[in-house]
Amino acid sequence: MLYLLIFVLLLMAELIYFRLADKCNIIDKPNQRSSHSKVVLRGGGVIFLVGTWVWSCLYGFQYPWMLAAVTLAAGISFVDDIHSLPDSLRLVVQFVAMGLMFYQLDILHLDMWWIVLLALIVCVGATNIINFMDGVNGITGGYSLAVLVPLLLMNRKIQFMESSFLIVAILSVVVFCL
Repeated sequence: MLYLLIFVLLLMAELIYFRLADKCNIIDKPNQRSSHSKVVLRGGGVIFLVGTWVWSCLYGFQYPWMLAAVTLAAGISFVDDIHSLPDSLRLVVQFVAMGLMFYQLDILHLDMWWIVLLALIVCVGATNIINFMDGVNGITGGYSLAVLVPLLLMNRKIQFMESSFLIVAILSVVVFCL
C-alpha cells in the first residue's frame, strides 16, 4: 500500500512539474541533431530527485551524503536544462557530487588515491554518457530499469542497500516513462 501511495505522489509531482514547465517555457525545441521532431518539456528527470527525497523522508535519512550528492547533481542538471551552463562548472559540481557519494560509501581512502581518482573520472564520465543518451526519447527509462531491476534482485541475495530505495527508484522510472 505504501508503494502505491508513493507512486501516486510521484505521478502527481510529475504532472505538477509538467504544468509549471509548460507555463515557464522549459522546453527543448528540436534541431538537426535532435532525436525528436516536436517541442518537448525539459527537466522531467526531476522526478528522480523527488523520489529520493520522498524515500529519505520516509526512511529516516539513512544516506545523507547520497541525498546531498543527488540533490547537487540534479540541481546543476536542472539549471542547465533551463539555460546552458559552462561545461567546467557542471563538471566541478558532478565531481563534488560523486565525491559525496564515495564518502557515503566509505571508499575515499588516501592509500588508494589513484584508484579513487580513476573511479571518480569513470563515474562522472558514465553520468555524462547517460545524460547524453537521455536525448533519445524512451532510452532513459529502458536502461534505468535494465540496471535497477537486476540490482533489486541482487540486493535480495546480497544486501548492499535498502530494497525500499531501489523500489522507489523503479517507481520513479515508471512515472518518468508515462
